[in-house]
Amino acid sequence: MKESINILIIEDDEDINRLLCNIVRKSGYSSKPAYSGTEAMIYLDSGKWDMVLIDLMLPGLSGEEILKKVTSESNIPVIIISAKLETQSKISALRSGADDYITKPFDIEEVSARIDSCLRRYRDLTGTPMTNQLTHKDIVLDMETKIVTVNGTQLKLTAREYEILLLMMSSPNKVFSKANLFESVWNEKFYGDDNTINVHLSNIRSKLAKANGDEEYIETIWGMGYKLKS
Repeated sequence: MKESINILIIEDDEDINRLLCNIVRKSGYSSKPAYSGTEAMIYLDSGKWDMVLIDLMLPGLSGEEILKKVTSESNIPVIIISAKLETQSKISALRSGADDYITKPFDIEEVSARIDSCLRRYRDLTGTPMTNQLTHKDIVLDMETKIVTVNGTQLKLTAREYEILLLMMSSPNKVFSKANLFESVWNEKFYGDDNTINVHLSNIRSKLAKANGDEEYIETIWGMGYKLKS
């Protein structure tokens, strides 16, 4: 597991629950399914959770009731995933303490990215990282010391290279366009300057290859961008 993070998934539709569990596991986290509000309450009372995904329309206790319980008793992040499209439902859930609201049908990559983003925000707000390290294959990135090692060898990365690698390792399944990378790392509008991103990615790849030439870490998705190679 990338991080020892446990996510409770409360969704009564078995196929959707299974899909969400797969998304969570592919992101490197542990998932636990609950198929009703009543079952969810048992898990909430007996376990420690780092995030909860809640469908609003549930048998037994409603998603709204579970949301109130979670937000009143803890400060763990909550994402609502619901077929309710009404703006008022979204506003009500967010005012009740939900951190994000995703409508069905959802995009798999978007759910993965939002989970990562929500966990990252929670870590930043509490000031206590749930883990100090991200890992991918034999890359270990320590977010506290900002040291990156590959196969036990420490990489000498520039600040920009480190930020790019951190961004990609925080959302390992996401395909990042050049605009995504530039605007996230440089905090400036991207105007199509391919060379800046190309040079930095080339340098990162070169340093990774030097540390372990038998492994490929970053792949180019033609016409779309870059992602970590699984």
